[in-house]
Amino acid sequence: MTTPFSFSFAGDDIDEDEKLSLGKSSSTAERLPTTPQQQAPTSSSASAFPVQGKPLLPPLHHDLSHMLSTLPSKIAYSTLSIDLEGDRGTIQIPRRELWDVRVQLMAEEESSENVSESQPGLGEHDVKTGIYEGGFKSWESSVDLVKVLAAENVQQILDRDPCSLIELGCGTALPSLALFQWAMAARKKRAAGLGEMESSPLVLTLADYNPSVLYLVTLPNFVLAWALEKRAEIAILEEAFTVCEGELELTADVLSAFTEFLLSSQITLSFLSGAWSPEFVELLYSSSSLTASPAEATHNTKTLVIGAETIYSPFALESFTATLLSILERERRDRSSGYATAIIAAKRLYFGVGGSLDDFVDKMRALGAFVHTLREETDGVRRGVVKCLLS
Repeated sequence: MTTPFSFSFAGDDIDEDEKLSLGKSSSTAERLPTTPQQQAPTSSSASAFPVQGKPLLPPLHHDLSHMLSTLPSKIAYSTLSIDLEGDRGTIQIPRRELWDVRVQLMAEEESSENVSESQPGLGEHDVKTGIYEGGFKSWESSVDLVKVLAAENVQQILDRDPCSLIELGCGTALPSLALFQWAMAARKKRAAGLGEMESSPLVLTLADYNPSVLYLVTLPNFVLAWALEKRAEIAILEEAFTVCEGELELTADVLSAFTEFLLSSQITLSFLSGAWSPEFVELLYSSSSLTASPAEATHNTKTLVIGAETIYSPFALESFTATLLSILERERRDRSSGYATAIIAAKRLYFGVGGSLDDFVDKMRALGAFVHTLREETDGVRRGVVKCLLS
């Protein structure tokens, strides 16, 4: 029997409807999903996924065209406002509503009981051992990561150099959505100012343990981000938004325009599911996801690996660290004239579960990586963001 595990966060999700403020002046300890309870959990729920010795989902690459064909006729959404630090302004990131995911699943399963059993994560548990990793919900550290990516001026390289961006444990993919929005803005600016000059290729690889997360929230969020950015330029998008406020109609023309935009903008979206493992890394590089750039640009590709809330148990930390190190080593070997780095966000300690950011840093350094702290959050839940490079 599968044992559910709950982090016992204060809220189910980072929820704009509850007027959660994510700006630098907000008190995140009171309003955001905060920290696991400090009481020791019972033995039946002490281990969050993944669990050593439990069967894990094998890695699998998902075809974008097939994923688009499974989308419902419309999706409901809200936008999350994140105040960036310094003079960088605010970014609005759209996310499919969790209740809309539930409605889709209820329609498909014909019963809310079946939905609850087959799709954990839409109920009371944040993690269900061996089944669900928490990807339907957005967590604090993903917001921290968005702020750091902006502070590190990652957006400046998105249109200048061939880029490969990999988000491990993406879930709702807030950081990757921010990068996608910045890339679209850069391409729009280039098109306006430089005419016929093409943008550099961009490959966005989104990886989550659960295929259902990729299909139900990750991909829809990218379609929403594109549609909101382009609605004033494409008539069918304006029409698709006007049927009902807070909803986007996903007509065949809308989805066709989305794929055409990706192709013309040299943006590739690639989706992988399954457990972190050597097999996962092999699939990452054997699939088309990291070979979409022209051959002449391959060795100059700038590679960034990102992850938030991915080390919440000792076994998760072990498998994530091994996978991350394998990716960085492969990038160094295959793209010697390029650049590969990782930016990882997490809580300093996951009470009652065993994972910690300090353990991750110590392990990466012991394996030969250079690790530098980019951000620390001391108010409320202690969190941090670190950069990892191979020395």
